[in-house]
Amino acid sequence: MIKKTSGLLFKFAVIFGIFTVVTLVMSGISTYFNQMDAYKKECEQNIRNIGEYLDRLMQSEGEDFILYQQYYMEHFAEVDIPYDFSDFQDAKIAFEELFVSRYPGKVFRKDISFEDLDEDVKKAYFIDRHEYWLLTFEKAREAFNIPYTYYLVPKEEQYIMVYMIDGERTHKNMYGVKSDEGEFLYLGDEYYDDPAVYTVQWDAWFSGKPPIGYQVWDNEWGHTYAYYTPLFIGGKKLGLIGTEIEVATVNKGILRNVLIQSSCSGIILILFVTLVLLVLNFKYISRLVHLQADVREYAALKNSEIATGIRRWAKGDDEISALARQFAIMILEIEEYMNNLLSTAQELSSTKKKAAEMNELAHKDALTGVRNKISYDSEVRRIEWALADGFVEFGIVMIDLNFLKRINDSYGHEQGNVAIKKLCSIVCDIFKHSPIFRIGGDEFVVILENTDYKNIDSLSKKFNEDLDNIKSDKTLEPWERISAAIGIALYDPAIDSSVSNVFKRADRAMYTRKKEMKAVREN
Repeated sequence: MIKKTSGLLFKFAVIFGIFTVVTLVMSGISTYFNQMDAYKKECEQNIRNIGEYLDRLMQSEGEDFILYQQYYMEHFAEVDIPYDFSDFQDAKIAFEELFVSRYPGKVFRKDISFEDLDEDVKKAYFIDRHEYWLLTFEKAREAFNIPYTYYLVPKEEQYIMVYMIDGERTHKNMYGVKSDEGEFLYLGDEYYDDPAVYTVQWDAWFSGKPPIGYQVWDNEWGHTYAYYTPLFIGGKKLGLIGTEIEVATVNKGILRNVLIQSSCSGIILILFVTLVLLVLNFKYISRLVHLQADVREYAALKNSEIATGIRRWAKGDDEISALARQFAIMILEIEEYMNNLLSTAQELSSTKKKAAEMNELAHKDALTGVRNKISYDSEVRRIEWALADGFVEFGIVMIDLNFLKRINDSYGHEQGNVAIKKLCSIVCDIFKHSPIFRIGGDEFVVILENTDYKNIDSLSKKFNEDLDNIKSDKTLEPWERISAAIGIALYDPAIDSSVSNVFKRADRAMYTRKKEMKAVREN
């Protein structure tokens, strides 16, 4: 039984449904974002205006603001300002009373400058100024309905920003550090702002110009755009005025109207799509379902008689009937093809097996079972490639059976073959970790690798000792008491340019050994 969710009608319904939804959503989104774009630009202009407004206020203070900032940066850790103040008038009155008591008859700035004030009066003046400016920033934030306003003083050589006026108040505990609770304000809050991340902020500072664009923040305080206005007083660059706006703010009225409009259009589209689907199902899809069922039955049973049933009901002249008839023809052709393919596969399997056997025979010595000259040449090519990549740990051992012709002439070729196989057995037993090749009637080659390469001295000694023991064993037949000469050469990049060089040196060493053995016999 065909699942409804896999049927063509269902898929058409999904496609039309997606089309309907996408059409409605895209038109709604287009309207919505056009409105939101205008709203966003208005908000961005708003935070620019706030920054410019605060900038004008701070510039109007002139030299007084510069003195306030200098005192802040030098003495903020020494000052206690109540956390929950809501009016700076108390601080202003406290400063004026303290000034009058310390400097009776004097007028501030006219008769006595800020630098000439004693420390208590300076501190009172600073508290008055800080409360004033903090309230000014907070009221600006509330008046313009933005989440955050602040004033930064950069330590540019360290890429640290000091939050001199922070629109978000922070407690200072009894130990003078930031806390969730405390009686006084925490001043001098500073952060390392990586210039690779805070590019807009640092560009505004170093250029001394309002930025083009905004610093995007996405943190625990929300997703906001930040705008920075450099503060200049008397031509001196003092800091950055920061204002932020939440980019997640949306106009719910616009969203609601867009949804209502989209819903009405959606109902009309859904009715139209439903009618189209009914026609498609009646005229086409039901017949495709029938064809699908026949094809599935053939896939399960592999019964070619199903093609006859398809031809019976596919009588129309439309594309679906033509497709059904083509399926019937394809079923019959598949049946014939599978029969031919099975026969071909059996023949191919037999051919591959024979080819593998022939390839193995081509690379194996028929008498001893070790690799032959063809295999040796292939291995030499592999090592030549490895040499180009820096491979240096290999050597070649040449072994030649002595007196093979004498054995053949005296005892026959069968006994000569026994001698060859006996020598091969000894070579294979000693050089267990290296490939061994028979490259001639009485010649064997070992390409030293792995532990055989590292232990060649002890292995060659054992080879000669084993042959000496065999030679002195009187219980063996004459052709079994074999003798052989061995020559060894290890690859040396200083003198060898190829495997052939190593082979020649091993061959010469083997013939030198053969001469030494002959000289011993003659003495």
